[in-house]
Amino acid sequence: MGGDESYGVTSPRRRSGGGGIEAAAKARLAGALVLVLAALAATGLSVGWIWTKADAVTPVALPSGIQTPLKTIDPSVKPSETPPPEGKVLGVNLLAANTDTMPIMSAAWKTDDAGRSSVYGGAAIFFVVHKNYNGEEGNNWGNYVSFGQLDPTVKFTGTPAGLKAAAVQAGSAAIVGLYSKDAKLSGTTHKAITVDGHKGHEITTKVAVKEPKLTETFSTVMIAVIDRGDGTAAVAIGDIAGSTPAWQKVWRTKVSQIKINR
Repeated sequence: MGGDESYGVTSPRRRSGGGGIEAAAKARLAGALVLVLAALAATGLSVGWIWTKADAVTPVALPSGIQTPLKTIDPSVKPSETPPPEGKVLGVNLLAANTDTMPIMSAAWKTDDAGRSSVYGGAAIFFVVHKNYNGEEGNNWGNYVSFGQLDPTVKFTGTPAGLKAAAVQAGSAAIVGLYSKDAKLSGTTHKAITVDGHKGHEITTKVAVKEPKLTETFSTVMIAVIDRGDGTAAVAIGDIAGSTPAWQKVWRTKVSQIKINR
């Protein structure tokens, strides 16, 4: 789809999270992917082929680069680790760590782990569609939305091409975190958008789903990246079960109501 569409006209997959072992593992996986994507960007390579030339998100071999000797470090001195900032669900909004806001989908959605979709400084919510879908308590299948910022280690420019590249990187990280690196994609579309007076880019794609005892056969993943105007970008992720397409329209409406606070 071409052209610039201004939002607001109408104005695991994954099991539900909740901070358990599985959620933490997925958060680590998604975080690791961001580092890989950042390394790709630093070497001047693009992961755009994932969305245009392949049906699946697959590993990419990184160039070896310039080999330099590693400096020795006193084992008694531990390097300091600064944890990434975190957003939160505050009232009726997803509040990013940088104070940008996106309205929640509805009161029926519950707080989840934003790290699963690899948004930086973000917050997330989850809505149960199939409770205990495989007969195991707590294994709930449903819809997931997160909102935050593009990881600052990923190079970003506010040009149409830069916004598209950023959306591809954010979407790749989210899909690997929520599904796997072998996720099968189809029906991918791109379009330019405008949110709160800021240019952006949206990607929509279907992810094939095949889980024992689950009636869903696909989910729709939606990615919106918005230029904040200061060299950074806001990111919204929507992961909607195939049997609940009405939530896609709600997600777009909520994205149209994002506020960029600088």
